[in-house]
Amino acid sequence: MPQDRRPSFTRHNSQDMRSSSAPGGVEHAVRVDLDGLINQMPSGPDKDKFSKEMDDFYRLITRYLHEKKHSKPLDWEKVRGPKPEDVIAYKDLEQKDLKSIAPLLNKLAVLKLNGGLGTTMGCVGPKSAIEVRDGQTFLDLTVQQIEYLNQVSGADVPLILMNSFNTDEDTSKIVQKYNNHNVSICTFNQSRYPRFKADSNLPIAHTPDNKPGLWYPPGHGDLYESFANSGLLDQLIEEGKEWIFVSNVDNLGATVDPAILQHMADTDAEFVMEVTDKTKADIKGGTIIDYDGQIRLLEIAQVPKAHVDDFKRVKKFKIFNTNNLWISLKAIKRLVDSQKFDLDLIVNHKTTDDGTAVIQLETAVGAAIKHFTGAHGVNVPRSRFLPVKSTSDLFLVTSDLYLLENGQLYMNPKRTFKTVPVVKLGDHFKKVNDYLARFKTPPQILELDHLTVTGDVCFSSDVTLEGTVIIVANYGAHIDIPRGAILNDKVVSGDLRLLDH
Repeated sequence: MPQDRRPSFTRHNSQDMRSSSAPGGVEHAVRVDLDGLINQMPSGPDKDKFSKEMDDFYRLITRYLHEKKHSKPLDWEKVRGPKPEDVIAYKDLEQKDLKSIAPLLNKLAVLKLNGGLGTTMGCVGPKSAIEVRDGQTFLDLTVQQIEYLNQVSGADVPLILMNSFNTDEDTSKIVQKYNNHNVSICTFNQSRYPRFKADSNLPIAHTPDNKPGLWYPPGHGDLYESFANSGLLDQLIEEGKEWIFVSNVDNLGATVDPAILQHMADTDAEFVMEVTDKTKADIKGGTIIDYDGQIRLLEIAQVPKAHVDDFKRVKKFKIFNTNNLWISLKAIKRLVDSQKFDLDLIVNHKTTDDGTAVIQLETAVGAAIKHFTGAHGVNVPRSRFLPVKSTSDLFLVTSDLYLLENGQLYMNPKRTFKTVPVVKLGDHFKKVNDYLARFKTPPQILELDHLTVTGDVCFSSDVTLEGTVIIVANYGAHIDIPRGAILNDKVVSGDLRLLDH
């Protein structure tokens, strides 16, 4: 029987037993530690939820310990490109507009993976709160997209945010400002798992308190369990919802696509993964493969070291996973209740501030593709993958390369080539505040093919970049690009300081 799942989502609108030589070995010692953490909590819903999370974590770590002893490495000889029926072309789908699929939209919910922080870009708080375009955040643009979708179609598509313990509090405050918008917003938290020592395999946390460095969110593959544990999965099914569209909150191209939704309904597929053609910038991206006759997602972390270069070759693995996923809600419930989600483990080695070697076990949401009936990929246009992982990405989405309408970015029709320029900004531009201080206004880049900037470089207003532009300020040097400058196939180096007048 499936375990009782208590709603926990938020809607807005003794020492010897620790030894690995004790009876039962390491697994027993881990179980004793986890029970000790659970027993420290007072009775109530929070304890029930924490207990369920520790049970899920125990299943994960026992599988890790078993695989470490018994599992065989990936057999590279069995890795094949996907069969033709495993990946279909988006252009072959019947195109639809929002109004014509309103009945299907009423059976859809949109879920954004919102567990990440903006630390890699020098920001504090949830990444979704970073301003990315015209003073608007990822979350602002997402809400605009769903609001427009509901307005045009007359449907009621809810927006769901899967937060982590790192982002929940701030996100809960932020979403209050959308109370008067035509969109229902729900949030729930993904699991909180304890890091464990690499030598003993025992958790480093001794209390259930959320102390920094002791706990971690276990990757977006945790979506299925935490979604069910929250009670929200059951509620959506009771409300008549059939599908959920999942994507990263920082992917500005991940909007609800009528053609793909209609395709889900027509084919009865339980899982559709959007993939797109690889470029040299995407060589590390996970890809759909045929492994021993079964469709699977292959991540670079799973590839034997001897074959990593082979994995990165664009000619062999031509597509990669955008993490835009369309999934049947009833299928999620069936697989969670039967505990069938044995997702491929990603073993992440870390070091704590005091130098302790620890491990985080993580999973990827797309790895579940092998568990669903009729699962396949759809090769979509590159426009559906516009992530902002760095200031180089931010440079692109804030430029005249894109136009913004109803929260959605469109490639500027004035650009001759519909490919995106390659942009590489150096360490001086790595943090958002430093990046913003070095551009008075975003340069005009409609004719840009490649840009590399390294060193202490600043751009004045109304700068135009065309063709291939390389700007290098050597150590100790500074370069100012003056107002109104037009750089066409230029290499700029040395020390250049100009004053606007």
